[in-house]
Amino acid sequence: MMDKLSFTRLALSFPNTEETPHFDRTGFRITGKRMFCTYFAKDNKANIFLTPTEQKIFCQMDAKNIYPVKGKWGEKGATTFDLNKVQEEFVTEALFSAYNEILKKKK
Repeated sequence: MMDKLSFTRLALSFPNTEETPHFDRTGFRITGKRMFCTYFAKDNKANIFLTPTEQKIFCQMDAKNIYPVKGKWGEKGATTFDLNKVQEEFVTEALFSAYNEILKKKK
């Protein structure tokens, strides 16, 4: 299990990251680039922006608590992690992967 404070600390532990409001969520982005994840406090869930290939791998690890976001974002790799139940190691690896994927891209 991971609470809001733990998730926030982890997301902000990557170089040049910032926390920003994103509708009813909190977004985490690399300064000057796109978001790599969002956090929804109401349900203690995070959407982490993976590649579609990575999404499949993470979903196979814990299909009950890691699953694609509904709609087009999910088809692009956006993946929901239920932080009440998913292993912290999975969240750490997913955030690392999402962060590095955004870092590689031009804005």
